[in-house]
Amino acid sequence: MTPLRLVYLALVIIGTILPWSYFYAWFTEHGWALGPMIDAWWVNDATSALVYDLTIAAIALTIWAVVEGLRGDRWFFLVIPVTYGIGVSAGLPLALFLLARRTS
Repeated sequence: MTPLRLVYLALVIIGTILPWSYFYAWFTEHGWALGPMIDAWWVNDATSALVYDLTIAAIALTIWAVVEGLRGDRWFFLVIPVTYGIGVSAGLPLALFLLARRTS
């Protein structure tokens, strides 16, 4: 495995653990219902901007992953549940990890 692929793989792991440590802390404090968390996303302009930023990035990444998957590399379909189940912070490095296979 190339050093670049190792960096992407490390970012997948960090992009999973770091955000979810905060999500877990928030759910532990406020309960496991999604409604209050979604409400918290819209509490001010800064958080609303991040919601839009990440949503647009997730949609773009999804479209790209679907195109790559339909071109024959089915592994790119894995990017979609990772992006929406974990976050763009894991989905994007995973996509780059998969893409880097072509050049290694």
